[in-house]
Amino acid sequence: MQEFGFELALCADLEARRDAIVSRQLGGHVRGRRVLDVVCVEPGPGFADRAAITPESIPPAAIGSAVGPGHARYWKEAFDCDPDRAERALERALACGFFERERHRSRTYVRQTARYPDWYDRIVAIENKPDLDRPGALETQLLTDVKLGLVDEVVLATASHVTGAHRNRIPEAVGIWEFDPDTGDRVVVREAVSLPTGASGVEILDRGSARTEVRIASAREKRRARLRLAERAYGKGWRTYDHPACARVEPDEAGLPYCPWKGRIVRPVEECGSDCGGHEPAERPPADVERLRAERSPWEPEPEGKRRRQSGLDRFS
Repeated sequence: MQEFGFELALCADLEARRDAIVSRQLGGHVRGRRVLDVVCVEPGPGFADRAAITPESIPPAAIGSAVGPGHARYWKEAFDCDPDRAERALERALACGFFERERHRSRTYVRQTARYPDWYDRIVAIENKPDLDRPGALETQLLTDVKLGLVDEVVLATASHVTGAHRNRIPEAVGIWEFDPDTGDRVVVREAVSLPTGASGVEILDRGSARTEVRIASAREKRRARLRLAERAYGKGWRTYDHPACARVEPDEAGLPYCPWKGRIVRPVEECGSDCGGHEPAERPPADVERLRAERSPWEPEPEGKRRRQSGLDRFS
């Protein structure tokens, strides 16, 4: 199976097995350019309070600002960052319902609609490599994740049979799963070791044959990056694809774009269309992504805060 189909099958399986927020293709770095294939964010004690605010990602700059749920603050005095970034964070926080706005003498003042809670616990990153005989930059990617310690656990998921030679090339802290995307069977070859997320870490920025460029990431920088990662996962989810406009495609119960003609999950943007020999033009099959996600995960599409704001707006229609 191609890596895209493997990734979607794994996401669907994780969503079915775990009470967690599952997302994919997220930035897992502080200053580098690391993209994590799959991320599982496990709920913490304040998860219900977070879910009640908004179904979307809340910008970390807004969360870290001096805006609180008490007295409204003049927005330009509440952010300690670049003015353009502050304005973008302000508008996003207003749009998603985390901030509400007041006008005083032609100035914009804002307050939080709810106090931001401590809502997530462990974060697990999963690197997908169906075929270990074609590892690419796998060792460097996993070493980057382990040395930085941004997530609590790092796991390698593969469809290959894992040999001793494979294990020797994979950092010892990385867990290993053999996963069959067709049946959902998963064998834990090696348990992951918990990483020190509360301490500083070493971020590998570039690794070559002659030298490796690294940077120390402080514990504070990692906390901010973890918050960014968790918030992005909450708002994004993993069903970020469109089904192809083809009569043959039959989305399964988890919403995966399965093509009977190819006999596998397809990547619509690359594999579907007039160039495909089995293409039968048709309307895109319905895929209620929000309904599927709400039924299969703790994510809340219509939180109390959103419903309350919508009811208030009805008075002005």
